[in-house]
Amino acid sequence: MMPAIMGKTFLLSAALASLWALAVQPAQARDQIRIVGSSTVFPFSTAVAEEFGTITSFRTPVVESTGTGGGMKLFCSGVGTGHPDVTNASRRIKKSEMEKCASNGVTHITEIKIGFDGIVLANSLKAPMASFTLRHIFLGLAKQVPADETGAMLRPNPYKKWSDIDPSLPEGKIEVLGPPPTSGTRDAFAELALEGGCQTFSGIKAMKKKDKKAYTALCHSIREDGAYVEVGENDNLIIQKLESNTDAFGVFGFSFLDQNQDKVQGSLVNKVGPEFKNIADAAYPVARSLYLYVKNAHVGVIPGIEAFVTEFTSDAATGKYGYLTDRGLIPLSGAERKQQMETAARMAPLSM
Repeated sequence: MMPAIMGKTFLLSAALASLWALAVQPAQARDQIRIVGSSTVFPFSTAVAEEFGTITSFRTPVVESTGTGGGMKLFCSGVGTGHPDVTNASRRIKKSEMEKCASNGVTHITEIKIGFDGIVLANSLKAPMASFTLRHIFLGLAKQVPADETGAMLRPNPYKKWSDIDPSLPEGKIEVLGPPPTSGTRDAFAELALEGGCQTFSGIKAMKKKDKKAYTALCHSIREDGAYVEVGENDNLIIQKLESNTDAFGVFGFSFLDQNQDKVQGSLVNKVGPEFKNIADAAYPVARSLYLYVKNAHVGVIPGIEAFVTEFTSDAATGKYGYLTDRGLIPLSGAERKQQMETAARMAPLSM
């Protein structure tokens, strides 16, 4: 659950409105939408930008893959021509990011959910398909792990091979290629996969009620002894490395798995495969929502923002048979997509 700041209404003072107006005046010199953010959402935004540039009279937007955290930093840095208009995100905006935006005058933001994505733990097609539980993933990648079944006592992660955790797992050493801390995929993987496995220990689960900060630090911290290798924000690079290293696994979004089925395969998680239907039905346990965040102060100043958002939320793009589903986007239900279209149409802001 997100904090109360995520409500949809708030009143803007006349003084702040005047500051906004002054801040965005220089933006009139720019006639091309600038988009930053998630590497997972990047191919979807790029596809919509190209379509938008073809079917409208507006210039094709510039889309940069900076990672969700990097995109939020740029997006929240201010209002005006020197700052992005839209940021893609593979997780929901954090309270700290909302506060950073507000401190820099970015106080009217529209949040639009565009669909769903699964996070996969994939390996080369040349290797056997693996089947993990959330507990396996936590024990393989957490910085500290329980010393016994209860989880009351902790120790630095001692596991070198997957089979050290469970004889049914691969004999190879634990080597996982994944995104850095600035990535929304990394955040979501920690929250869904690592924390999901962390909670299977009763002692750790009890910690959540007593000391939530310590609980989160334990359940979200990834080991730093070389078992987890940060490969930047380039998911295609992870896939290339998996092709040449059949012992390694990679962490990335379902869309990249979907586009590279001739090279890699997704592991089962809790006996469920990372497939389109399983993610849409919420059966696959490592799935998350994808978002756009729009800077309302730039709407009507940077040409085409409203039209771009309309295209992104259209049935042709994100509908059940939209062109983004061909690229691996898992669509929202009809009712939820209608709600997001209505939000986009009125640019309803998140409240500070």
